[in-house]
Amino acid sequence: MKLTSSAFENGIKLDAVYTVEGQDISPPLIWSTPPAETKSFAIICDDPDAPSARQPGPEPWVHWIIFNIPAATRELPSGVCRDREPGEVPGARQGRNSWPENNIGYRGPAPPPGSGPHRYVFRVYALDLALSLPAGATKSQLLTAMEKHILAEGQLIGIYER
Repeated sequence: MKLTSSAFENGIKLDAVYTVEGQDISPPLIWSTPPAETKSFAIICDDPDAPSARQPGPEPWVHWIIFNIPAATRELPSGVCRDREPGEVPGARQGRNSWPENNIGYRGPAPPPGSGPHRYVFRVYALDLALSLPAGATKSQLLTAMEKHILAEGQLIGIYER
């Protein structure tokens, strides 16, 4: 599957509007036609370069988890709200990001100043089922639930530094 955005191209700098320095809203995402057996989609965005590309942490910093996106959906608008079950995407649930508070839904790039460019990796997964996970699930819980149910996936990387 191919994942794209009308806001940025793969490997190109993210506009500050999608970061904590801007409006801290999710970028629009669009994906290509999945396998016919697809029942839902999941999206994970994380930063493998946190806290710095020279000394990344043991786990990527999670910026966004959204799952149970209906199979007929092919795009998410910019600015999906941070509700556990966002109205813009009926049926979807959002998971927990890595922030200690206000940690449901999308939180944009906030790399430490001077830490160099960070990669923000957006991945979409086509799944052969809708997940029984509750809203607020962690990345680890989502990955475990998706195991052996991924039909296809796509990736898009945005770059940002302060």
